[in-house]
Amino acid sequence: MNGIFDQQAHPRTWLITGATSGIGRELALQALESGDAVAALARDTAPLDELAGAHGERLLLLQADVRKEEAVREAVERTLARFGRIDVVANNAGYGLFAAVEEASDTQVRAVFDTNVFGALNVLRATLPVLRAQRSGHILQGSSVYGQSAHPGVGLLAATKHALEGLSEALAAEVAPLGIKVTLIQPGLTATPFLANLDVAPALPDYDPTVREVHQGIAELPASAFSPAARIAAGIRTAVDSPNPPLRLALGASGATGMRAALEARIADLDGWKRVTDAVDG
Repeated sequence: MNGIFDQQAHPRTWLITGATSGIGRELALQALESGDAVAALARDTAPLDELAGAHGERLLLLQADVRKEEAVREAVERTLARFGRIDVVANNAGYGLFAAVEEASDTQVRAVFDTNVFGALNVLRATLPVLRAQRSGHILQGSSVYGQSAHPGVGLLAATKHALEGLSEALAAEVAPLGIKVTLIQPGLTATPFLANLDVAPALPDYDPTVREVHQGIAELPASAFSPAARIAAGIRTAVDSPNPPLRLALGASGATGMRAALEARIADLDGWKRVTDAVDG
């Protein structure tokens, strides 16, 4: 086998996007500490230089933008040249947009989709040929509580996560016969720079009672309301270690509660309007 590791000497190689902060960084750190190899992809890998010094050849830093398909393909080729295979793809790169649906500009909306959806697709197109050839691998899709729910201010962010969830559900069924697993990672509020890096739009006063009220409520939450990124990463690794990982993995009780409420509301609409639904069939 090509690369510096084989399956006996090194059981797992991770490709992690958005690896310089938050959940991505914790995943990289925990994988390295467990003896795995990590290809860490980010637009600027400088924040990982200290890890590179500590873990040597088991960490490959890949400076690339997930929005650039050719850059992602080259990063995957470098990963294979170093490690010989890819076992886990953590499609983690993404950011948030907080605004009323009407407030967000076309430029802002296209930009968040470009990273959160089309960037994830670039990673899939580059890595799936490798996983198919291996007949093995585990894809971790970076969704969130907003992949199953939404509230004022997060409509466009939720739109990207709902899109990711839809394509991932189909993907999971497509690749299961090929030995490839797919898990949607759905953390709730997490103690990462994510909230500090939110894009925002100019405010329209009519949305102050909804969007701004929600924003203020989040800003006033105590630190205890945010799950530590290290625990989120540990939960993800538990799923990767499982022979039967879930399609969807909720991480954090508050987020799970919100998703359950959203799902129950959908069921209530189905049941409450069953007579109208069934009347269509005559």
